Amino acid sequence: MLGYLRLPDGQLLLASHWLNPQYLAGLESENIVEFRQLQPFSALPQTHPATFSQQLSLPSLGNDSVMLEVRMSPKPTLLMQRHNLSILLILFGAALLIVALGYAWLRLKLLAPFSRLMTELAQVDPSVRNPARLSGKGGGEFAVLADRINELLLRIYRHKERSRITLESIAEAVILTDRHARIIYLNPQAEKLLGVSRRQALKATLGELFDSANSLDAEIKQFMSSGCRQAEHCKMTLVLLQPRILDRALSNLCDADGEIVGSAIVLRDITDEERLKQQLQHKADYDTTTGLLNRGAFEGQLPNFVVHAHTLAVCYLDLEQFKLINDNCGHEAGDRMLALVANAIATEVTEQELFARLGGDEFGLVIRDRTALEVTRLLKRIVQQVHLQTIHHQGIHYRVGVSIGVAFCQDELRSTDELLKDADIACIAAKRKGSNQIHIFDGRNQELAYERNAPQWALRITRAIEAHELLLYFQPIRNLNGRCQRQRLEILLRIKGDNGRILPPAQFIAAAERFKLMPDVDREVIRMAFDWLAMHRSLSQEISMSINLSANSLGADGMIEYITEQQELYAIPSSCICFEITETSAIQNRQRAMDMLKAMRKLGFSLALDDFGSGFASYGYLRELPVDYVKIDGCFVQQLAGNSRDYAIVKSIHDVCRTMGIETVAEFVETQAIIDKLNEIGIDYAQGYAIGRPRPLAQYALPNAGLRLVKDETLALKTTR
Repeated sequence: MLGYLRLPDGQLLLASHWLNPQYLAGLESENIVEFRQLQPFSALPQTHPATFSQQLSLPSLGNDSVMLEVRMSPKPTLLMQRHNLSILLILFGAALLIVALGYAWLRLKLLAPFSRLMTELAQVDPSVRNPARLSGKGGGEFAVLADRINELLLRIYRHKERSRITLESIAEAVILTDRHARIIYLNPQAEKLLGVSRRQALKATLGELFDSANSLDAEIKQFMSSGCRQAEHCKMTLVLLQPRILDRALSNLCDADGEIVGSAIVLRDITDEERLKQQLQHKADYDTTTGLLNRGAFEGQLPNFVVHAHTLAVCYLDLEQFKLINDNCGHEAGDRMLALVANAIATEVTEQELFARLGGDEFGLVIRDRTALEVTRLLKRIVQQVHLQTIHHQGIHYRVGVSIGVAFCQDELRSTDELLKDADIACIAAKRKGSNQIHIFDGRNQELAYERNAPQWALRITRAIEAHELLLYFQPIRNLNGRCQRQRLEILLRIKGDNGRILPPAQFIAAAERFKLMPDVDREVIRMAFDWLAMHRSLSQEISMSINLSANSLGADGMIEYITEQQELYAIPSSCICFEITETSAIQNRQRAMDMLKAMRKLGFSLALDDFGSGFASYGYLRELPVDYVKIDGCFVQQLAGNSRDYAIVKSIHDVCRTMGIETVAEFVETQAIIDKLNEIGIDYAQGYAIGRPRPLAQYALPNAGLRLVKDETLALKTTR
């Protein structure tokens, strides 16, 4: 490359620089004036051995042409040409020597030890329990590498050994398969359970081993194809020498990349457990005495049994005189009778009926898709068959009867619980008719409706007692002979309905008696009555308050102690309290009634025998009972004015009581004509609508001029109890 500078005297100052091809290639083409290649110096003629030159005709610089002559000495070039070959040979030889020495060093120090290490690794047998250790010959680095590999192999074999011991020690059978469902491992428990050796099982499939038409293999392959990461549990049955029920847990095996490479199958023999479970389930569902379904299984199967039924008859069967067999012959004889009855009924029913023992001497029968006439005929045959069953004990023949209540349902959406309840209520009505009776539930029957609502009323009564929400009413009792100075009144119980209407006791007393709530009710009535008397202490010398005691309360544990405690708490004089008990309850609980009545007499309370004449009407019992008053049942009083027989009965009761020193009270006195007849007979007291209607106790007042009742016709009720 030439550069020039024009001097002031017209001369040119030239500068040259030798450029290599890479520099020339990097120049932009527009900046290059001209490019010429010099001829090689070796091609110059030998006429000028000392120097050689070359002329270059360059582009004109300004207006003058330029000729450049380059002269160089030949010595450096010739020297380079003379020694170049030998130098290259020396350098090449040195390079070969270095490569040979490097190869020898690599072979000795690296390749040979590495090859030895790889050979030792190739000889490692993964199936042996004590693998050989790597030697690590060849230097410190290989020793460290061998130690690391030995340590890794040791951990792997320890893990493998732990896994082997674990798999061989667990009680479950473990089978491992590859991705094609072929067996690659099974533990000794699997060999024992399946009855095959490991050699026979390897590379085979479960389907091939047990000839299960490859269904097992298909399930395993489908599970692996699903890619599920959770174990799948199910029960399976294998037909071996004896059928075995197995619990199968199926899991997928994955490699380090998460790819499924096989499956793990864990089998647990649950044959004995299933048999025991079936036995326990049978015991839980079936009655051991009769072999019938028990109540729990009956109620559990009932919804499915009736789901497609067009007509339905739910029957409740209760045996009669069964307690007599248990008491006289023992429970073993009672169980024999139950078995006979169950078998007799079972012979009359088919698969269209659901039959069960509900408990004790009660049975349940559900009949579907039969007409009412067919159901009635079937039940009559059952009654006859039950009556024919006989057991012998100590020379005596024992039989039982059966009462049946039926609730029908046809194309109606009614729950089975309601139907069972209605059938139970109908059975109670059948028992009232006598033995071997059939009663069909009728929702229009008021008495049965009360029975049907009894559970709800029982809850309502319990809440009312706890919240002190019972209401006390009173009905006046008029003295007819003028000898008694005290104003008598009977305490009556009322309860408020959900709509706020005051309800008479007919709707809840029966429920309280059925569910044994009357002792609690009587205690609350006594407490409330004593509390009212304590707040109106001035009336304690002017009135005599009659309080009813139910049959369940008569002789109940702690009742007399409760009365004594309340009397002391409220400081109530005994002279203003009279307790009433019914004739029936006194006779049914004779000894308990006698003991309690005597205890109350010692406390100074008056006693009255209520509803006399409606039950046994035994003057012998009347002679024994220590009562002060006898209340003649209203059934003899209501027609007293026009019925001579009732007149004679009332008069005879009064005459006997007067002889025994007992005063009489006539109930249900509704007209003046009845009052006239009572005066004619000489009855001491009268009670009824003609005397006064029941009113809230809070409205009672006793002015100076006799008994005064606060008038409130809206609170008048037609029943006295």
